Amino acid sequence: MQGGMRMTLADKVSLAMNRMAEVLTRFGPAVAVGWTGGKDSTTVLALWRNVLRRQDPGRSVQAINLDTGCKFPEVLDFRDRLAREWDIALHIVHPRQDLAHYPLAVDPLQCCRDLKIAPLNEAIVNLGTTALLTGVRADENPDRAKRPWLEDHGGHLRAAPLLEWTELDIWTFLVRENIPWCVLYDRGYRSLGCIPCTSRSGHGERSGRDGRKEVQMDHLHSLGYF
Repeated sequence: MQGGMRMTLADKVSLAMNRMAEVLTRFGPAVAVGWTGGKDSTTVLALWRNVLRRQDPGRSVQAINLDTGCKFPEVLDFRDRLAREWDIALHIVHPRQDLAHYPLAVDPLQCCRDLKIAPLNEAIVNLGTTALLTGVRADENPDRAKRPWLEDHGGHLRAAPLLEWTELDIWTFLVRENIPWCVLYDRGYRSLGCIPCTSRSGHGERSGRDGRKEVQMDHLHSLGYF
């Protein structure tokens, strides 16, 4: 809610871009988008490109992508194609674990720590990123609904400019602005993660994700998970 009125999508776009402009003013070239290749972070990427075009033309869009080694090939293909088309300065991060001998998804929390959180935090330090823009939305998970749009994550800030957006807002924006998305959404997926922990589901946006992880989102968040 904003000003006691229900926010329209135009209001949310304006708010998101104002937040990004604030981050740009405060952190300048040290800002990157945490881009998963999913619909939400692709929306952030598109909005961030627009902010840079208006306020700092010529600056490249920095994006950090976490490739755990068990992502859908369709997501990787989409990521690489859009990065080329939009001229994104893409930093692809890989975990140190040998996946041939790693117990994928046996313990989803440990798996996320090893394959996602640890390599992402390491990359943020190595790249000198002081502010990371994410596609986190409040309506995805009860833990996310409690978060502020800007958070300190020990050495860098996490910004969630789309916090008030809904799934419908995302799709309306993507279609209206003619922004591409991964083909897996057209095949019935509503949320895209690693292959072992993602399935098609129509019972809720994240109901196709591993439930053991979803109920412990607060703990994962404290470690650095989006």
